[in-house]
Amino acid sequence: MLFRNRFLILLALAALLAFLSLSLQFLHLIPVNPVKEDGLNPKSRKRIMPDPLTEPPAIDPIYEARLYCNVPSITERSMEGHAPHYFKLVSVHVLIRHGDRYPLYAIPKTKRPEIDCTLVSSRKPSHPQLEAFVRHMSQGSEAQMDGTLSSLPRYPSHSLCEMGELTQTGVVQHLHNGQLLREIYIKKHKLLSSDWTAKHLYLETTGKSRTLQSGLALLYTFLPDFDWKKINIKHQWSTIFCSGSCDCPMRNHYLEEEQRRQYSLRVKNSHLERTYVDMAKIVGIPTRQLRASNPIDSLLCHFCHNVSFPCTKNGCIDIEHFKVIKTHQLKDERERQEKKLYFWYALLAIHPLLNQTVNRMQRIAEGKKEELFVLYSAHDVTLSPVLSALGITEARFPRFAARLVFELWQDGKKPREHFIRILYNGFDVTFQTLFCREHNMHSSKPMCPLEKFVHFVKRGMFSVFNSTNYYDACRRRPF
Repeated sequence: MLFRNRFLILLALAALLAFLSLSLQFLHLIPVNPVKEDGLNPKSRKRIMPDPLTEPPAIDPIYEARLYCNVPSITERSMEGHAPHYFKLVSVHVLIRHGDRYPLYAIPKTKRPEIDCTLVSSRKPSHPQLEAFVRHMSQGSEAQMDGTLSSLPRYPSHSLCEMGELTQTGVVQHLHNGQLLREIYIKKHKLLSSDWTAKHLYLETTGKSRTLQSGLALLYTFLPDFDWKKINIKHQWSTIFCSGSCDCPMRNHYLEEEQRRQYSLRVKNSHLERTYVDMAKIVGIPTRQLRASNPIDSLLCHFCHNVSFPCTKNGCIDIEHFKVIKTHQLKDERERQEKKLYFWYALLAIHPLLNQTVNRMQRIAEGKKEELFVLYSAHDVTLSPVLSALGITEARFPRFAARLVFELWQDGKKPREHFIRILYNGFDVTFQTLFCREHNMHSSKPMCPLEKFVHFVKRGMFSVFNSTNYYDACRRRPF
């Protein structure tokens, strides 16, 4: 009898422990790693593109690379077009970086990533208007384009991408951008009416097919109706859009000093150098040759398109190599903000473009109804100095299809007063700018007075050089 009671007690205790174990697993108090049908723990598998859930507190090269790729499926928040109800939107200026592209450089003795640059609506990522975009681009004989732009293809079409070619991902990124801006600026704020004409637009692009095609993709989904007869695209030969004001010796001086800083930081990074040495052994070339091939450019293409990194008979370039190089890039961006050399370069490099923007805004504020929507289709080396010159130091390096938007608003209660908002990838950065940080403390309006922007561009940008104008700042050595 005593033995039977002990047995029943032990049996009850075992049942209780089993119940507690199941309960803890259900409540996630005990970690449980599921095993897939093939018997492999999914955590043991290396993924080229892991899914970031929240923004990490420290430098995470994988997370940052994922943001740089700007995969179109990621849901995007947008603050464009937000203003008090009595304000009227009168002009929008958009500066974009081209969309996802094939690498500009190849890693020697490795197989190029096999990316298809034809546009196929059934292949992801896609867009509901992708097929219509291709059809429309094929009918652009009436388009008006400057110089060599008319000889460039209107959309990518190679089954194996050429170097620097826009990919389907890049086209889709800007179809999304155009659609998003259309919902806000056309449908909500009526920036352009249904009878818009060519004079309401100002369109400019560099002479690369990827910037022309990116601009066309955005315009196709943005405009009330895409009419080739109303499209007049100007060619900009300079990546900093300096037009007729490109002669600036001190700008070149600061850029050279900035490049020396970059070199100094790189040679101090022994971990980076060991990584290059290891990669060079895998590929079978001298380290110097590997470094000169700018391998991060090609590796980012593999990463963004979820293609395995290159392998040779000596081994494979792997995610650890990629993380070391990407981490160095991020550290370089941080030091660049601290050292000011790039900031001084940026002020002089981008003044002509900002001056055009200010002049156009002033004309519209005076009542002109022309060039209400402006689009500059450009590169990372265009957006990056603009962000730096404006003082937006917390901004990430321009991702694929990045957009920087300048909005001009008229106060409905005081029509003579105009205000601007500046947004980077949908986030309001107006009060991060050098000329409007202090205004934020004293203003009840979520915008910056136009005159503050005008003063900054016309005079304020030159104060650090102890100058009062662009010509003098370009030739004075204050430091």
